[in-house]
Amino acid sequence: MTIGIHDISAATGSLVFALADLAEHEGIDVGKYHRGIGQTEMSLTAEDEDIVTMAARAAAPIIERHGTEGLRTVIFATESGIDQSKAASVFLHRLLGLPRAVRVVEVKEACYSATAAIQFALGIVARRADERVLVIASDVARYELNSSGEATQGAGAVAMLISENPAVLEIEPVSGVWTDDVWDFWRPNDRSTALVDGRYSVQVYLESLEGAWNDYRAHGGAEFSSFARVCYHQPFTRMAVKGQQRLARIADPDGESTDIDRLADTVEYNSRIGNSYTASIYLAFLSLLDNGPDLSAERIGFFSYGSGAVGEFFGGVLVPGYKSQLRTEELQNMLAARRPIGYDEYRHRHIAYDRVGDFETADETHGDVRFAGVEQHKRLYEAR
Repeated sequence: MTIGIHDISAATGSLVFALADLAEHEGIDVGKYHRGIGQTEMSLTAEDEDIVTMAARAAAPIIERHGTEGLRTVIFATESGIDQSKAASVFLHRLLGLPRAVRVVEVKEACYSATAAIQFALGIVARRADERVLVIASDVARYELNSSGEATQGAGAVAMLISENPAVLEIEPVSGVWTDDVWDFWRPNDRSTALVDGRYSVQVYLESLEGAWNDYRAHGGAEFSSFARVCYHQPFTRMAVKGQQRLARIADPDGESTDIDRLADTVEYNSRIGNSYTASIYLAFLSLLDNGPDLSAERIGFFSYGSGAVGEFFGGVLVPGYKSQLRTEELQNMLAARRPIGYDEYRHRHIAYDRVGDFETADETHGDVRFAGVEQHKRLYEAR
């Protein structure tokens, strides 16, 4: 039995803020962002958008194409949850019109949890080959104004259908894992913005990459030279370069795998969307599928990282003909349709994000589902 990603789709917020405007406000060379961290823009959510509306926008094309037969599990991975008790996937279940006979759950471990969700999904399908699992990664990355992480904010969602005989990627059974209890990035319950020790987080990221890779190889994983590309978690796209350089040094010191040009196709979307936490690595994968050459039957590596910290390395083989499954034009049109905002509006929206109590939202989203506001502490969603 082969199991993996049968379909994949993505969405982002309806607004975009150029890092050139942030650099101008700060009085610095924009090269600090464009070249230093590899970011040009950040997607932002409109007033009536959040992780649920982006998830619905990402998942709807998959449901439209494949229907709901055999779909009995939805796993929603996020680190910007909207309720301390109710899973975001419960809201999503109704918005997608899914049948009642479906289990739904939300999972969390910083930016890593979408990979855990995929591994859980593989187990479900291995047990019952007639079942399919919808995995959603959706996040809004927010940091304090004037903080070191401000330029790496963003918003995005990726939906993936996991099934037997996948049409996009056959996920191989071997994976390598690594965990350590550290404080490189965290968000306490009383904050809507994250706290981060940037330099330390880079250090831990690379340590976890080495640890996960060594565990992968110890369990029979493939040689590094067999990977046509590697997709990395990208809190900023230059992090993928650091990851490729570190992995090449430890896995293939005498080879030519340090060639960072092979990363170019994996960073196109993240450089324009910004950090999307759990969705980041799978936006890198989708960027490769959409913008890279046809790599049918080639092995692709994945390094997933979540601060705090958990890392995992695994591989998969692209299914011949996968290009016919993609929605490249739709996502590129979505990016082009985002409304640009200037610094003053960006700052106002950042501050207004933390509204409490009952409120209604303005109708701004470009999607088909909107967050309508809060009434008696209940979040309201509606179709447009």
